[in-house]
Amino acid sequence: MSSDQFGVHKWHILKLILLIFMIGGVNCDLTISPLGPSLVNTTVGSNVTLGVTISGVPDPVVTWKMGNLPVVTWTLGSSVAPDIAIDHRDVLKIETNGSLTFRNVSFVYSNTYTVEIVKSGFKTVSATFVLKVYDYIRNVSVNIKPDDALEGAEKFTLQYSTLQGEADQWRWYFNSVEIQNNSHYTVGQKSLVIHQLNRNDTGPYTLVLTNPFSTVTFHRNITVLYGPDEPMLGASPSQAFFVSGDTLSLSCQADGVPQPSASWMFGGQTLPVSQGGSLNLTNVQTSQGGIYTCVLVNVNTGVQRKRNLTVNVYESPAASPLCSVNAVNGNVDLQFHCRWPGGTPEALLSFPALTNATSGAGDFNLTIPASQDLNGKMVLCRANHPLRQTWCNITATGPAKFLPMVLTTVDREGKIVVTIHCNSQATPKAMVTWSKGTELLANGLQYQISVDTAQLNIHDFNTSTAQLYTYTCNCSNPLGNNGIKTQLLGPTISDSSLFPNKNGTIVTMTWEVPPTSVITGFDIQMSGPDLLTVTKNGSRRKRAIEGFRSIQQRPGSSRSTDISVLDPKSTYYFRVIPIAGRTQGEPSAVQRIGPGGLSRPQIIGLAVGIPCGLLFLLLLIGLIYLCVYCCRKKRQQNRYPVPRAVEKVASTQPDVNTPNHLLTGGLKPLPDYNKMTSQAAPAERSIPLPTFVAPPPVRTATIV
Repeated sequence: MSSDQFGVHKWHILKLILLIFMIGGVNCDLTISPLGPSLVNTTVGSNVTLGVTISGVPDPVVTWKMGNLPVVTWTLGSSVAPDIAIDHRDVLKIETNGSLTFRNVSFVYSNTYTVEIVKSGFKTVSATFVLKVYDYIRNVSVNIKPDDALEGAEKFTLQYSTLQGEADQWRWYFNSVEIQNNSHYTVGQKSLVIHQLNRNDTGPYTLVLTNPFSTVTFHRNITVLYGPDEPMLGASPSQAFFVSGDTLSLSCQADGVPQPSASWMFGGQTLPVSQGGSLNLTNVQTSQGGIYTCVLVNVNTGVQRKRNLTVNVYESPAASPLCSVNAVNGNVDLQFHCRWPGGTPEALLSFPALTNATSGAGDFNLTIPASQDLNGKMVLCRANHPLRQTWCNITATGPAKFLPMVLTTVDREGKIVVTIHCNSQATPKAMVTWSKGTELLANGLQYQISVDTAQLNIHDFNTSTAQLYTYTCNCSNPLGNNGIKTQLLGPTISDSSLFPNKNGTIVTMTWEVPPTSVITGFDIQMSGPDLLTVTKNGSRRKRAIEGFRSIQQRPGSSRSTDISVLDPKSTYYFRVIPIAGRTQGEPSAVQRIGPGGLSRPQIIGLAVGIPCGLLFLLLLIGLIYLCVYCCRKKRQQNRYPVPRAVEKVASTQPDVNTPNHLLTGGLKPLPDYNKMTSQAAPAERSIPLPTFVAPPPVRTATIV
């Protein structure tokens, strides 16, 4: 072939290649794309495919590598069988599109797989997959090392194992909190290591194993053995010293696992102890005082500890200290007293809040000037004794505000005795002085003051106005005084009420009296029908009785009474009259019970008001009639007819109001007829007859 022909042939080949590219599209790059995720998880015995898509050039060479070892090689689209490693032919299979399929896969195929696509003249491309083959996790166990978890161990390991399946994640939890790597814990692939084991590591540990196809949780409790710790000794009752004859118990305890056992030694001998390691001593004597040794042993670890306790036995003062305060030096100073006798040695007593300079043994007094700083202040007496440290307290207060109480009684002679109580809370106790008006009272025939001065008895009391004095009681001690006046009142009811039962046959009447009212009893009165009575034949009858009458007498301490056997169809009125000896006070307000209607006062008011109203109405009518009659009488006078000529002349007068100068000599002027013409007919008009003498002929001639 000549060179020209070769050139032409080459040109045709180039055009053919160009035509092929124009028809199929221009794509000069070799590409490969994974079908699905690059990480593929599967279970043992299953089938799985690592899928790819290859494009860009025809018939490339596909090579699959497991790790760095080629396992399958094949020209894509070739009729020649792929080259598969002999050890993997039962498992591996290459698909027509270049994907790699695993059949009945096992654990050994968990690896990284790389597929490379090679075509002469093109850049080699590749894709990588990770295949992980798992089995279901079963039969998990956790072992510990060493066998005993002892506090202080440098390392303590929890290691797990499974009979089937492997986990790709493992998490350890303690008390439901996940454990992280730190100075105390080291979390490994198969184990958990605890460094410097201590008692706080006791508790539940949880292991959670996970792979893509199963999750297993395993629990194990770890108990850390420790102790005994430093023994804690105590005596019950808890006190520094004991009194001869006391019963006490010595206890010895310490933390530890298991709980340490305790024993006691005294004077080189082991003493019997009760359950729990307590030593009980009854009726202890001074010879039993000394050093007691407690021995604690951990039976599992053999660790032993000892500790001593000193018990002292002394005699103690009896009872408890007593505190008091008195007024001295004419009710001006305060004397604080603290007493706690007996004991060996005697107790040391002091009032640290008042002074630290002085103290006393057994019985101690301290006198200081009274001041308001001490009013209401609690003062402690400190009592120190080798067997016991205690205290008592006393609070000095001035007289407090109070209300007097009045009590009225009757003596054997029937005379009234009024008692007034003035009890003001005060420490020391307040002295009370009594006065009537401006008169200072003292013990006598009529007035008697109690020994503690808090009570005044007034004998032969008369409830007349002259005896209702104002009595004053004044309470005082070194910290102040407080007085109050009591105005005695005669027998008085301040309020009353009436409460019927449901059937209206029984009522309860209640009343109140002023607190300073002098009362020895109450008279319960009723108005209306008499209370129902039962006759021999069983019928009931009642009598109507007008006015109030006494139905009950109640003592001065009563504030209510029940009244029964009432007729619910009748109306009753009740009142209470207070009594002081033979003197009666004003009745209470009248309380009514009965069917609906007007009350008795209302009925009485109507009975009196109706006649009075009628009488007033008659008087008013009579007065109106009299006024009308007088008016008519005044207007009614004799009338006479007016002549037409006079009427005519009168109507032509220029000014009827102008006085007529013809009338002289004391004659009265004619009446104004113009004002009268409007009230009578033209032919029958009349005017009142004049009271004067008829006018003379001159008057008549003048008019004509």
